[in-house]
Amino acid sequence: MPGDYTPRQGQFLAFIYYYTKLNDQPPAESDMQRYFKVTAPAVHQMVVTLEKKGFIERVPGQARSIRLLLSRDELPDLA
Repeated sequence: MPGDYTPRQGQFLAFIYYYTKLNDQPPAESDMQRYFKVTAPAVHQMVVTLEKKGFIERVPGQARSIRLLLSRDELPDLA
């Protein structure tokens, strides 16, 4: 599965990994919006895409419910 994501998707996955590790909770979509300086709809679409591709799990409607399904060694470095 590593490499089955685009470079941009890889950056979102790496952000989710490091944010969760540093904050003991997954990021909210607003956290990703601030970090990547993109719109809320762009972040939401990325989250939906990552979920459809099987890289993350989440509970729709529940805040901070993103769970990464890849190990650290399957992720790129966060740029």
